[in-house]
Amino acid sequence: MTAAPDTEIRTLLAFLNGQRRHVLGILDGLDADALNKPVLPSGWTCLGLVQHLALDVERFWFRAVFVGDENVIDTLDDTEDAWEVASDTPAADILHQYRTETELADAVVTAATADAPLAWWPHHLFGEPHLHTLRDVLLHVITETACHAGHLDAARELIDGRRWLVLT
Repeated sequence: MTAAPDTEIRTLLAFLNGQRRHVLGILDGLDADALNKPVLPSGWTCLGLVQHLALDVERFWFRAVFVGDENVIDTLDDTEDAWEVASDTPAADILHQYRTETELADAVVTAATADAPLAWWPHHLFGEPHLHTLRDVLLHVITETACHAGHLDAARELIDGRRWLVLT
């Protein structure tokens, strides 16, 4: 029997899950054309951002950096640019991939303690480690996911005027 995650892990995951719900919620109701439409000068699309979150954030930080999963590490370079989604890729596939990666991430996070050390560090990308524990990675991923949820808020408002949360 696996022990329940400690209070700190539960709290951090609750905040992360709130941001994950925001990412998926702000996209709810958009059709494939809207999800693939670049709305900012940089040219990224909503689907590209979700794929980035799945591959470069959830998979990378939890399964590669925290766990050190050699299968994941060996395939990190298979995707040239996670922000680019092939035009024939169904939107449902990208959204499913994000949900799957979050579930896989949750499985490794809930099996560990906040102070657990990282198993692998991408020196070739970031030089010397600036994150050292699962806690550090969770805080980093919460921050990055929240930032990108905000990007999706702006994109959605430009696409059809919908806003995620409006306090009146």
